[in-house]
Amino acid sequence: MRIRSRRSKRAGRTKADEISREELQLATRNHGMPLEALHHDITPAGLHYLLIHYDIPVIDASAWRLTIDGLVDRPLSVSLDELRSHPAHTVTVTMECAGNGRARLTPRPVSQPWLLEAVGTAEWTGVPLRTLLDDAGLGGDAVEIVFTGHDRGVEGGVEQDYARSLRVEDAMGDDVVLAYEMNGGPLPPQHGFPLRLVVPGWYGMTSVKWLARITAVSEAFHGYQQERGYRFRRDDADPGRPVTRMAPRSLMVPPGIPDFMTRRRTLPLGRCEFVGRAWSGWGPVTRVEVSTDGGQTWHDAQVGPSAGPAAWHSWRYQWEPEGPGEYELCCRARDAAGNQQPTTPSWNVGGYANNEVQRVPVTVVAAN
Repeated sequence: MRIRSRRSKRAGRTKADEISREELQLATRNHGMPLEALHHDITPAGLHYLLIHYDIPVIDASAWRLTIDGLVDRPLSVSLDELRSHPAHTVTVTMECAGNGRARLTPRPVSQPWLLEAVGTAEWTGVPLRTLLDDAGLGGDAVEIVFTGHDRGVEGGVEQDYARSLRVEDAMGDDVVLAYEMNGGPLPPQHGFPLRLVVPGWYGMTSVKWLARITAVSEAFHGYQQERGYRFRRDDADPGRPVTRMAPRSLMVPPGIPDFMTRRRTLPLGRCEFVGRAWSGWGPVTRVEVSTDGGQTWHDAQVGPSAGPAAWHSWRYQWEPEGPGEYELCCRARDAAGNQQPTTPSWNVGGYANNEVQRVPVTVVAAN
């Protein structure tokens, strides 16, 4: 149920529109991908979305080592040069923050105030995780693999290293990579230098950055980020269920030109083409639909190929407005598993996986 917000003293704004100083601090540390960057098959590193939970660790690559321990026959301590001695494997992966769309919920969960832009697609090069687990001799009684980063902070009142786990069967996937390069260049500091995990199809919190340790364990990991931080919960008392794979989403490049402050679009009358990208962590996108009347009627867009099994698809749609006026453009995606974007959001405490359809108000004006 939507909650009606009180008007603030600023004309045209409501309390729900305003963000706290704490949220503003998060918004200046992190950044989304400008939607015009959807034109790129591969997102330039500086435009790829970025979320940093704590601080960016300062790491001396020459002294850094990755520890692999726990339920393994041969515990390892591996340098970056030793990792590079393995055959390199590159995967093209669309990665989205689990909180993408959070700021569009009512009431708005208080955290990084993402609208739609927390996404990007990159080429990640490194060593398949399975290669190192095989080198270490993964024990048969291991049920999960825990990944711990060098970034440390306080969250939920808990002092912690950022850490998450995967079930062994998920960790051993062909394209799960320990990446030391992004888009053909060295891994940038903000994206996890010198080494990060990349798990295709899963929301970005899974792909632990600044890796320090990989540990095989015989029972489920109970760290904060696993048991509390990333779960779908109805309220604070609900233990919830884990956030895992990305829900289907389609985004269009907003057409026309923007107003500086509101970003509302102005479009000249005449035939135009909408373009965008669509993706899902549950399989390839099989259909993208576009609406020009706020979701009352839908029309099929042309879906193009993807750059890999875990990368977004391109799409395009031709439209000619009936005349000048106000229009609301929408797009939605469906994946091979039958999942489709909803037209209304589903609320949860963390504001996770809000994949409601994108809505782009435009003003069509007569050509001069």
